[in-house]
Amino acid sequence: MTLDQLIALDAIVATGTFRAAAERMNKAQSAVSHQIRKLEAELGFDLFSRDAYRPSLTSEGEVFYRETARVLEQVNGLKSVAAGLRSEQEPMISVVMTATMSLDPILMVLGAVGRKFPETHIRVSTEMMGGPLARLIEGDADLIIAGLEGVPLDDVETLPVGAIVIRPVASPDFPASQRTGMRSRQEMQAYTQVIVSGTGGRTFDQSRDLLTGGQRWTVSDFEAKKSVLKAGLGWGGIPEHLMQHELANGELVPLTVEGYPPRHTEIFAIRRRDQPMGQVMSRLWADLQQARQLTPDPDSNR
Repeated sequence: MTLDQLIALDAIVATGTFRAAAERMNKAQSAVSHQIRKLEAELGFDLFSRDAYRPSLTSEGEVFYRETARVLEQVNGLKSVAAGLRSEQEPMISVVMTATMSLDPILMVLGAVGRKFPETHIRVSTEMMGGPLARLIEGDADLIIAGLEGVPLDDVETLPVGAIVIRPVASPDFPASQRTGMRSRQEMQAYTQVIVSGTGGRTFDQSRDLLTGGQRWTVSDFEAKKSVLKAGLGWGGIPEHLMQHELANGELVPLTVEGYPPRHTEIFAIRRRDQPMGQVMSRLWADLQQARQLTPDPDSNR
């Protein structure tokens, strides 16, 4: 059993065919087929059923592939460790955060890394909607802090770092706020929905929580959105931590809208698997893992 055979197995499962796997691995299809046949001969059972056009894992193959995926993940982790050990301190690392997330959950980690590696410039920026993912895919970010919507999970490593709640709100003077109870989608189409424009471009555009058929205003950030909502010119969703003051003093009030409940979103630290980590990124990633392990589980006391 060889690592190349396991990589071939993973490529076939990921792409769906031997031909596509060969293209992904830059090998001849016959070479990939030969690797799998040799692996099956060694194991003593078939990994794939070849009765249909697309090969499908046998029951034994499914069990073996699950273990293969774990092994390959460990191998990728070892490669990253090795790259970090032989690398020099990076002159700069770029961290891009979703604007819906507070910096607080990773601020202490960034500070500790910055003190340990004072010669490395740590650049932290925020992007809207699909912007962080776009920066990661384009190679402009070493690490992003964002949700998993649209993220190619096979190509990245992730660490949970927190969660946010986005709640639909409006001014108490806004017509939809004048009574309690559920607002229907049809009723809300008569009102202006205020949305924040993304910074990821059309390829990484995200369209969650958009009410079809209604009028929209688009603003550049959440501060502008709050100003528009407080002026009574529309309704929309805002992360709770960004409007605690406004909710407390009544400048904004929650709305109950059909199909638009408060949205709970898990936020992750995300990095590309194919990008080796230098000393600073390796330390940052390890510290984020440690910080997560030391954070008590809110459900553990229930």
